[in-house]
Amino acid sequence: MQIIVRDNNVDQALRALKKKLQREGVYREMKLRRHYEKPSEKRAREKAAAVRRARKMDRKRAERDGAK
Repeated sequence: MQIIVRDNNVDQALRALKKKLQREGVYREMKLRRHYEKPSEKRAREKAAAVRRARKMDRKRAERDGAK
């Protein structure tokens, strides 16, 4: 990952770097790796996330179909 500092504006470059790291999911992964997570806990977390994504997609699909 590379960020270019223009006109000696380090603050703007730092903001751009933070935004890129956020988009890549680096902060989320750092938080998860801070402590050991048992495999069963990881499976439960990932399954819950999948359920949330599925419900969200169903809501969006229902909203889109209901609007037509």
